[in-house]
Amino acid sequence: MSTTLTINGASSTLDVDDDTPLLWVLRDVLGMTGTKFGCGIALCGACTVHVDGVATRSCVTPISTLKGKSVSTIEALGATPAGKRLQAAWIKLEVPQCGYCQPGQLMSAAALLGHTPHPDDADIDAAMAGNICRCGTYVRIRAAIKAAADPAAVAPSGAKR
Repeated sequence: MSTTLTINGASSTLDVDDDTPLLWVLRDVLGMTGTKFGCGIALCGACTVHVDGVATRSCVTPISTLKGKSVSTIEALGATPAGKRLQAAWIKLEVPQCGYCQPGQLMSAAALLGHTPHPDDADIDAAMAGNICRCGTYVRIRAAIKAAADPAAVAPSGAKR
């Protein structure tokens, strides 16, 4: 079946079954490998993308549910102010170890900052629940989210604040 989706601001017409999970459309059809496969049952968060700004597990989201909606992936994260701050904080605080879960972690964090610009610990815990990091970098993830919520904390040296 032919389906048209808006992904990272671009329209893509795809010839896939309506029940095809978004994850496989992104990775196998469009070649966008930033979104990762983890568990396949929406428990680990590695496949998190945004659907109309809401963190969504792409491994269990059939493309039939996306008509008229906008999908954003890790590939477009740096195009947003919050995404740029998150990327800078992740680097500054050396968040990743193996890095496999980081696209999902970043997408969940960006959705949080999109809805709650100055989250407290409870907000972060709620938004990041279900994003599993096998390396256990949760303390650095929390610190990076807090840093990204404060633009001055991640401004490059010498940059105007």
